[in-house]
Amino acid sequence: MMKRIVLFAVLWLVVLCGQAQDKQSLRDSLAAATEALAYHPDSVDLRLKKAAWNVELEQWQYAKDDYDRVLRKEPDNVAALYYRAFVNEKLGRYNFARLDYQNLIRLVPGNFEIQLGYALLNQKDHHYTEAMDQMNLLVCQYPDSALAYAARAGMEVERGQYELASYDYEEAILRDSTNTDYILAHADVLITLGRKEKARQQLDRLVALGVPRGSLKDYYKRLK
Repeated sequence: MMKRIVLFAVLWLVVLCGQAQDKQSLRDSLAAATEALAYHPDSVDLRLKKAAWNVELEQWQYAKDDYDRVLRKEPDNVAALYYRAFVNEKLGRYNFARLDYQNLIRLVPGNFEIQLGYALLNQKDHHYTEAMDQMNLLVCQYPDSALAYAARAGMEVERGQYELASYDYEEAILRDSTNTDYILAHADVLITLGRKEKARQQLDRLVALGVPRGSLKDYYKRLK
């Protein structure tokens, strides 16, 4: 049940962030949620909805305040903990975000999204050894996940470990062969390694998948 709650929460935020709404429309939605909450101040669902619009508008502090209120009432509310970790990270409150992730792992052990978020937080906060240990564990737990391999590759690129990154991007692409982000990232790594012919093959693959060749011109220039 708890895993379904997290999955629903993640999908909810993805849907919100994918909506093509202008700022005024977003503010109107926030105003409606705020008005509804004024009549039902104890409603956890309404407060979470309002906080979601705050997140969409990048009003991180307002969102955090609402998640704080939810968690004072329901300390183990998974959705509120998950989003507060995200908001705390946006506010640069890494230690507080870390505590939220630790509570989430206690409540939903083994959840992919939570473990990935925690690892990425540690990478961002320069806890490099812990971050890589977490990513290695995640890859072992989810060997069929393209995202796990790609996320680890991204960390390896940041550390200048391009051989390892190339391997992980290859594994990610094997599992998600049409993901243009992975293919482009792999091409970039291959160029850095001086493997220009393999890099060209990846760039040509992107063109075959419908990526405009003009958008890749800087990458092709690096092959000369």
